[in-house]
Amino acid sequence: MTPFEGAVALLSWAAVAVVAASGALSASRKQLDPVGFILIACVTAFGGGTARDLMLGVPVFWLTAPGMVLLASGIALLIFFTAHLVERRFNALLWADAVGLGIFAVLGAEAAQRWGAPPWVAILMGTITATFGGVLRDIICAELPLILRREIYATAAAFGALVFVVLTEADMPRNLALPIGAFAGFALRGAAILRGWSMPTYRARPGRDYPDQR
Repeated sequence: MTPFEGAVALLSWAAVAVVAASGALSASRKQLDPVGFILIACVTAFGGGTARDLMLGVPVFWLTAPGMVLLASGIALLIFFTAHLVERRFNALLWADAVGLGIFAVLGAEAAQRWGAPPWVAILMGTITATFGGVLRDIICAELPLILRREIYATAAAFGALVFVVLTEADMPRNLALPIGAFAGFALRGAAILRGWSMPTYRARPGRDYPDQR
């Protein structure tokens, strides 16, 4: 294993950990049982990468890494017993999700590049990897997915993936581009959380009254 492959593996485990934590925190807000905690944590941690690998037609990453499933399950159970100690669980969920979003965005883009995808596909795969697990989490928990709210969410993931792809296309060493891209995605998402930045939304306007045509 090369140093870069080791760094990718380390980031993958870290991303699974924090995203599983965000899923478990979401389960705590719904007062689920331990099985529900594990289910939501695993769906959140592995949903995006699974969608990416299926679309790329490559082996699903976690099927060859059962330790990741054990890690996500262990974190889910840990949070089941400790979530009550977190005073503002929604804020904790948002920040854990933001960290995972930044990391998964670049890991998804890197995986797509590794399998020979063009730059635009790599950016798309990075965005899907970072956001799809959260979409599944919110749907299962009967919440409006963050990606469909005014939140700067998918935009932050796409930005992180874009930064990584642009830097690698400019021949920057991948071991440098990876953390820079991850931080870029996290920084944009974090700034949106702190400052309340949001995307513009459609506002309904009064309809026109048309006279009867006879």
